[in-house]
Amino acid sequence: MKINISNKSAGFPTVRLRRLRRSTAIRDLMQEIHVSVKDLICPLFVQEGSKKPQIIGSMPEIQRIPLSKIIDEVQAISDLGIRAIILFGIPYRKDDKGSSAFDDNGVVQQSAALIRKHFGDKIAIITDVCLCQYTSHGHCGIVVNKKVDNDSSIDTLTKIAVSHARAGVDIVAPSAMMDGQVKAIREGLDEAGFTDIAIIGYSAKHASTLYAPFRDAAHCTPEFGDRRTYQMPFTNIGEAMREIDMDINEGVDIIMIKPAIPYLDIIYQVRKNTHLPVAAYSVSGEYALIKAAAMEGWVDENALMKEFLTSIKRAGADMIITYHAKKMADLLLDQ
Repeated sequence: MKINISNKSAGFPTVRLRRLRRSTAIRDLMQEIHVSVKDLICPLFVQEGSKKPQIIGSMPEIQRIPLSKIIDEVQAISDLGIRAIILFGIPYRKDDKGSSAFDDNGVVQQSAALIRKHFGDKIAIITDVCLCQYTSHGHCGIVVNKKVDNDSSIDTLTKIAVSHARAGVDIVAPSAMMDGQVKAIREGLDEAGFTDIAIIGYSAKHASTLYAPFRDAAHCTPEFGDRRTYQMPFTNIGEAMREIDMDINEGVDIIMIKPAIPYLDIIYQVRKNTHLPVAAYSVSGEYALIKAAAMEGWVDENALMKEFLTSIKRAGADMIITYHAKKMADLLLDQ
């Protein structure tokens, strides 16, 4: 069957969408979705007790940074125009209660205080509020009788968030997926006088194999079992929306979906149904897949990185946490 694209027989002018694609200048003029350096949040791993940066084998070009190098690293990020970071601590000491996570002299607390003192308000400091990096068993909450106990876990998460606030952070991001964590942390922050500290909820955090490189980086693979009793199944969009609604009702300031690329449909649904800011976390496995393919020469790394990040923005994310942040910012500077 021959398709008539000219519409001449009906007296209409010829329609050719290719007219708006014929040169780079025209394509740039027509571009609908733009990823800006202001959209990017750069994750940082800070390792307590280390003397020099440590290579992460499963995440090429990403390193565990010693506390002594944190200002240099944030300066390099700031020089690229990135204005937000999220800190993950790797402590020297772990125990079954994750005590170092809420130690006011902990690695994240010291990092945040140093960054705040050096940069003032030029950098937005976000901190991950979880226990997996700090517990000897590697789970995201307090374990009682080989099970992660929800209520004792949210008490500890609240202590962590308040400790981070005392260190000078702008935003706390509870990622443990404990029911009621946002409400408990909001109340704890308010009672401690930190009413201006915002919360990013890891509102729909899925149990994903794409976290594997992060677990390598942060030394937080569970000692037993897995995290499927608290991280949500990737099969359930209705459940994801219930999780998000719960965080909204508990007073979250920003919604986060994690991972990003396999869950663009959820980002899109959330964007349609709320006026709250939406964050997407393009996780370590997404980063590693691009890097591995690029290292084999199978893909153009910069082109694929840009395509992936643009698709996240197109789906509706206002901000993107990505291990590609520095490379993407550098690419944007060159444009």
